[in-house]
Amino acid sequence: MNEQIPVLRDVDGGTAKLMPDVDRDRAWLLTVDDAPQSYVDLDEPTHLEFEYARRLAHVVDRATDGAAAPSVVHLGGGALALPRRMAAVRPDARQHVVEADRGLVALVAEHLPLPPGSGITVHAADARTWLEEAPAGSADVVIGDVFGGSRVPAHLTSLEYARAVERVLRADGTYAANLADGAPFAFLRSQLATYAEVFTELALIAEPAVLRGRRFGNAVLVASHEPIDVARLTRLVAADAFPARVEYGEALARFTGDARPVHDTDAVASPPPPDGAFSVG
Repeated sequence: MNEQIPVLRDVDGGTAKLMPDVDRDRAWLLTVDDAPQSYVDLDEPTHLEFEYARRLAHVVDRATDGAAAPSVVHLGGGALALPRRMAAVRPDARQHVVEADRGLVALVAEHLPLPPGSGITVHAADARTWLEEAPAGSADVVIGDVFGGSRVPAHLTSLEYARAVERVLRADGTYAANLADGAPFAFLRSQLATYAEVFTELALIAEPAVLRGRRFGNAVLVASHEPIDVARLTRLVAADAFPARVEYGEALARFTGDARPVHDTDAVASPPPPDGAFSVG
């Protein structure tokens, strides 16, 4: 049984808490203002507790199949669950993690340090600023998982941001973003319309109950200029503990409807979740 005690600290984005999992000796849940941010098992880094993280991992695995020393950029760090998992399954990967909350970066480095030789470089910087300064065509995958509390910041939702992502990706690269919304999906549909302006291929992964508007939840947006292996992704996410569905092609176009792309001038943060949607005690 885990006898470690919780860690509480004020960080740039609020009050961060590291809570030990009583069932796993070196596993921790990170929250900021009670909104779950990451779950990390230091002894078993391939374990991903959150379903959206598993879906992102499926996308990354498919996007880096056959790539030698893939380069992966993680926008949003948290406790580095996905980078740790990638380092375990692909030790040849070169990873950059961009986290704007310097207090959070320091907390994680102190209490959940990365193993030596992980191939992970952490940058305390704004995600968009870092992207705009990064070399063009330098990443095989870019992952967007930036939340200010429980909301995606407005400057990471626009067409200009999407173009910054595309510039950093290689020609056959893939972008995957963790988003959150509920019916009537004004935010999610606007994001799909925005990325359709930049990328030729789009897919959306979410639980059926979320897509039907029955509850607020996470959805993973996938964007690329190369065909997305929808059949394989569908099999993988359907086999997860909480099965998801992949929307693609005409079905995705119907879901997007008449939504328009978002620009910096009219971008807004993702909607706040209903009380209790993601919070923990």
